[in-house]
Amino acid sequence: MILAFTLALVASTVSAKPPLREVPEIDGTILAVGIADEIRKNCPDISARLIRAVSVLNGLKGTARKLGYSDAEIDAYRKSDVEKARLKAERDQYLRDAGVRAGAQDTYCALGRVEIEKGGQIGALLRMN
Repeated sequence: MILAFTLALVASTVSAKPPLREVPEIDGTILAVGIADEIRKNCPDISARLIRAVSVLNGLKGTARKLGYSDAEIDAYRKSDVEKARLKAERDQYLRDAGVRAGAQDTYCALGRVEIEKGGQIGALLRMN
């Protein structure tokens, strides 16, 4: 009986999902969208590919569901003030590390151009006006 209980406990622990913040495919994508949004808000020469951004964000819910997360778990992560603050801090750190200075449009534009040229996750969400 104790052995069965122990095996059940181990099996449930092994199958436990990590918090969504620890799933790079989800958390990293949300961070990329936040970085792209901050660039486009601070650089008049760059705008968002809004349809693509909305599509990416909508796709994340489907991805999270496929990974076994419930709508309640997804919504709790998405609406969490703690997670929003953490992602904002990570976004701001990324921008600082990339040479962006708050209030200096030219630094946002320079980073935006680099991201667009790289064609990565952030750049794919932006376009030159």
